[in-house]
Amino acid sequence: MDHFNYKNGELHAEDVPLSRIAAEVGTPVYVYSSATLARHFNVFQQALEWAPEHLICYALKANSNIAVLKLLGDLGAGMDVVSIGEYARARAAGVPGARIVFSGVGKTREEMKLALEGGIRQFNVESEPELRALSEVASGMGAVAPIAIRVNPDVDAKTHEKIATGKSDNKFGIPIARAREVYAEAAKLPGIEVIGIDMHIGSQLTDLDPYRQAYAKMADLTRALRDDGHDIRRLDMGGGLGIPYKRDNNAPPLPIEYGQVIREAVGDLGCEIEIEPGRNIAGNAGVLLSKVIYLKEGEGRNFLILDAAMNDLIRPAMYGAHHDIVPAIEPAPGADVSAFDVVGPVCESGDTFQKGTQLPSPDPDDLIVFRSAGAYGAVMSSEYNSRPLIPEVLVDRDRFAVIRPRPTLAEMISREALPDWL
Repeated sequence: MDHFNYKNGELHAEDVPLSRIAAEVGTPVYVYSSATLARHFNVFQQALEWAPEHLICYALKANSNIAVLKLLGDLGAGMDVVSIGEYARARAAGVPGARIVFSGVGKTREEMKLALEGGIRQFNVESEPELRALSEVASGMGAVAPIAIRVNPDVDAKTHEKIATGKSDNKFGIPIARAREVYAEAAKLPGIEVIGIDMHIGSQLTDLDPYRQAYAKMADLTRALRDDGHDIRRLDMGGGLGIPYKRDNNAPPLPIEYGQVIREAVGDLGCEIEIEPGRNIAGNAGVLLSKVIYLKEGEGRNFLILDAAMNDLIRPAMYGAHHDIVPAIEPAPGADVSAFDVVGPVCESGDTFQKGTQLPSPDPDDLIVFRSAGAYGAVMSSEYNSRPLIPEVLVDRDRFAVIRPRPTLAEMISREALPDWL
């Protein structure tokens, strides 16, 4: 469910017509719904009500705007970060270090030091070299680093190969067959406190069976590690639950169903439960609002050229991902539609959002909306072709605010400098 609906013939974000945002802010622009973000977070809270101790750590990589983080943090969310930049964003949004989990395969010693100084809930350690480096950093500071080791269960998540993380040939985590020996090493290292296990098998999962397989292995490992003398008291189950990018397809499993899978697998272990949803909270909470520049007739096809491009929304070009594309003005029932290749102005053939999309024939300056663009949209955008990063807007009922402004060309160029010899 989201809060982007047609009202009086026009698509609204909550109670704000998208045309009003386009008129005041310009296009292209990302628009987020506060009500949808809150609802999706609260649905996960309900899914884990059975666990006396649990924390929903929102995955910043999905959408890291500090206004979004502030909204979720005020609702009680923890944060899952994968860089010191994301850590700094979470802290700037008012989230305490005690609710921040630091994941990622390439943490540097400087990042470890800064996180320990600022406060951290735990490090999710992904390799033995990282474990030893963290021990040296923490002990050198006279600190203790709480850790969970990320274990790779070798489970096929049945998702896109670029976002699968739980198979043996992925770069993430320690093979589950070696977990006990790595935990034994961790227990002997200075500056390290073993508190739990971490597991994350991929993103945009639409089937619960891979979770069942992975979490069964996690439960067995928990019991084995406890037998080895480790105080395993926290389980980080990862995230990755998919969202419905296509409105006419069967919906992915609900968070309440996902929560039940966790309960069935590890609910009897008495552990604190962490999950790391990102896309499922932010994805359908945002849209990309764009404007038609030209309609172009090609050889046997028609092109709809927009002012949004692949540098603004890279998912279709990078993953072959689908976003429902709809007009901002509600089509009349039975309105004639035509097939369009929806493309942007970037000088790449890959700057194609969809081919053969059925839409009512638009006119230049008509507004076009990409649904389900709240996750992995703005965060993955770039200034390719020297196109400025586009604004982000947060809506709350009948009001909205720009939460990332569009830089001017002068501001964009001013970040660069000429050397003295030129």
